[in-house]
Amino acid sequence: MTRTLIAALALATMSTAAAAQPLAAINSDIGSVIASKENGMTLYTFRKDAQNRSNCYNDCAQAWPPFTAASSDKASGALGIIDRKDGARQWTLNGKPLYFWAGDQRRGDVTGDGVGGVWDAVRN
Repeated sequence: MTRTLIAALALATMSTAAAAQPLAAINSDIGSVIASKENGMTLYTFRKDAQNRSNCYNDCAQAWPPFTAASSDKASGALGIIDRKDGARQWTLNGKPLYFWAGDQRRGDVTGDGVGGVWDAVRN
């Protein structure tokens, strides 16, 4: 319930400019989740990450690609950007780095939710 409320508040408080909004709410088998507005793929958080710091690199990042931000993208409200140690910039939501799951194939897939007991789909 708390994750749902946090994600909903984050979407409500982000910039209203459509181009600046990289997130979208989409329907899935587990209810409404947060996805990349660009490709519609579900976003996930990793319980082993620290606040505003990713701990997913190498093989982990192959399976769980970071949701990267362009150099021109700007943080807004609950939506932030961190610098990864591999040089990429990664979107965060409330300080939690965001990732895709390589196992998801289509918009609304949530096959990564609960993987290893440490990956969670971001619910809306």
